[in-house]
Amino acid sequence: MPQSNEPASSLKAIDSLAVDVITDDVSDNYVSKALFAVSEFANVIAAGAKVLSGEALLCANLGLGLRLVSKADGLEHTLLFDTGPEGTIFIRNCANLGIRLGEVECIAVSHGHWDHMAALPAAIDAIVAEGGDIEIHVNPGMFNERAVKLASGTVVPVAKVPSPSEMQARGAKVVNRSGARLLLDGHFYYSGEIPRLSSFEKGRTDHLSRVSPDAPWEPDPLLMDERMLVAHVRDLGLIVFSACSHAGIVNVCTQVRTLFPDIPIHCVMGGLHLGGVMERIIPQTVDGLRPFGIRNIITAHCTGWRALRALANAFGDAVSQSAVGTRYTFAPGYEAPSGH
Repeated sequence: MPQSNEPASSLKAIDSLAVDVITDDVSDNYVSKALFAVSEFANVIAAGAKVLSGEALLCANLGLGLRLVSKADGLEHTLLFDTGPEGTIFIRNCANLGIRLGEVECIAVSHGHWDHMAALPAAIDAIVAEGGDIEIHVNPGMFNERAVKLASGTVVPVAKVPSPSEMQARGAKVVNRSGARLLLDGHFYYSGEIPRLSSFEKGRTDHLSRVSPDAPWEPDPLLMDERMLVAHVRDLGLIVFSACSHAGIVNVCTQVRTLFPDIPIHCVMGGLHLGGVMERIIPQTVDGLRPFGIRNIITAHCTGWRALRALANAFGDAVSQSAVGTRYTFAPGYEAPSGH
């Protein structure tokens, strides 16, 4: 599988990028959508559903999983960015969208949380069963054990994620290193560590980790294992995928601007982790995003409704909500077919 270790300056400008939302917290066919989005109803009918029914639609569950299909100079590549928390629903959602997992060449994992990685074994099995060769990109920090500390002081471990050896035993090739890399003929940039620079994005004090079952739990507010994914669509700009934004979405955009100073950010898509205890930094986040001039913000997963409302109030029609089954197409001059 072609891959490069060239720096961000070698990211290729692609002709188009299609994004299918396989896993997300929200199922809502009536949410207002961007003009370049096609709804779940239309997508399941196109995939072969004869009637609209509960069985024909997708299931929402906690987490995020996206399929990305890029095209450039007659060459097409297919990548997954995360999978989600549970294999059965992931496979069902792919089937209802008509996604052939055997075509997936690469999986880029955002960070080591079960709601982004636990469906990986099912995804790998399906890809291999369909004759595909699969490469999975991770970094060593993703495999520490994790826990959350409740307000009562109780420490609750969370599910372990599949290890590199488990993924390899299922037939995947695992690339487990810390640095940034280009994927699939330079169509995608998969980042290294995202610097924590803003004054207010300080992570979550309730996050803990440990390196082994015998080690003590240690505070891990910054989750430095988190990675972003970036594509550059010709004549539009950068499409930035930040699955959970534990780094802080302003820090993510700051790093994107540093890496790609001459290319505008056309879209930021993913979970912004501004719900619950993180609601306190919503006003600063909104103000922090203004200088980037982002044309589209597609909020998903862990963003929270108060953050979505604040962003929509600040940026108007530039903001929309992701939902399972939605397909986004980024291409110069593209508008969704009628009935989207």
